[in-house]
Amino acid sequence: MARLTKHTTEIILESISDGVFTVDYDWRISSFNRAAEEITGVSRKEAMGKKCCEVFRSNMCETDCALHHTMQSGNPIINKPACIINSKGLQIPISVSTALLKNMDGTIIGGVETFRDLSLVEKLRKELEGRFTMEDMISNSVSMRKIFKILPQIAASDSTVLIQGETGTGKELLANAIHSMSARREKAFVAVNCAALPDTLLESELFGYKAGAFTGAHKDKPGRFALAQGGTIFLDEIGDISASLQIRLLRVLQEKIFEPLGSTFPIKADLRILAATNKNIADLVQSGAFRQDLFYRIHVMKIELPPLRDRKADIPLLIAHFIQHFNKLQGKNITGIDHKALAILMTHNYPGNIRELQNIIEHGFILCQEGMIDPIHLPEYLTKPTFLIAQQNDMASRIQSAEALAILEALQHNQYNHLAAARELGIHKSTLFRKIKKLGLTQFR
Repeated sequence: MARLTKHTTEIILESISDGVFTVDYDWRISSFNRAAEEITGVSRKEAMGKKCCEVFRSNMCETDCALHHTMQSGNPIINKPACIINSKGLQIPISVSTALLKNMDGTIIGGVETFRDLSLVEKLRKELEGRFTMEDMISNSVSMRKIFKILPQIAASDSTVLIQGETGTGKELLANAIHSMSARREKAFVAVNCAALPDTLLESELFGYKAGAFTGAHKDKPGRFALAQGGTIFLDEIGDISASLQIRLLRVLQEKIFEPLGSTFPIKADLRILAATNKNIADLVQSGAFRQDLFYRIHVMKIELPPLRDRKADIPLLIAHFIQHFNKLQGKNITGIDHKALAILMTHNYPGNIRELQNIIEHGFILCQEGMIDPIHLPEYLTKPTFLIAQQNDMASRIQSAEALAILEALQHNQYNHLAAARELGIHKSTLFRKIKKLGLTQFR
């Protein structure tokens, strides 16, 4: 029976795709399976008897060896990220798990390490990042990918662009992306919030003024148009400007000139104008609050940014991005978000859009010191029973949330083994991948 057990163990070790090796107390390799040979490029014959650091050349070997930690403390390590250099000198990303090696009597005789090649995962991650990002914008939704697809052509043009979308959808971020991809990217990007200033101040802010133009104007001051020369000016909330200012802006667009207050000499406007609003400009034209001729001047190309509630598949992707951002900013190591907390965030309708989601994750970082962001780390308004019931009234959101939660629980229960998770859920593995993609859980693929 003992021989059969040993033989069976060898068959299993040779069949699995994870690399496995064992060491004795002198750190010399005592076994080395087929997958370990394939991942490292080192043959079993060459590896046997050598010290593990001579075979692996890992970034952990000198200062943070996982196996050394286990041998010293007796505590196993699970899925620690690392890199090794293979026999061809290539860097291979891996995840490492370690445990003590015991004989049949339970006596500790060394250590065992399993490692998984993450090269394909890393390649897919980079492909996904390339596919779902455009400058600093992140999305995997169909509507946003349509925008990403035409953005290079829009950036290559010098035409005026109108960006419409609710507050917090990323209008300025999109404008910045257009500028960064354009031929004007080496020059200034100047943003002006037209709703933040009263009409008289906004006029002098945009056009600038000459000394003596009005009381208190003791010296010349260049306006935002002058500062944006050669570059791009972004006029946010353009729907809030007055009728008189609309006329002056129309002249800039029609004649490509502007005049500072108190000046008699026009200045050539060598700049691109991008405009944005959270209002429906067409409705403002119909009501007479916005000039029709100006509307057609800024409406050469229109981009409609969808609200976050219409692109919920982006929520996990954005959460992962914000976690990475705040980890760098605050020097923390938050590893992710708990599946129950994610389920809560997936059902929220986000009146504040992406900006609200960012604030929620920042709130979580204040309360969470390490590990994963749990429901207790979320803002109180998201976890009140009355709020959750109100959010669940939307049957489609309720079903989507329940499905996402079931998948996340199955994945977590099965250590993110997709085949085992699919079996537990009673669905085919391909169906599981399809649902993961549909629900926007792509970081769990």
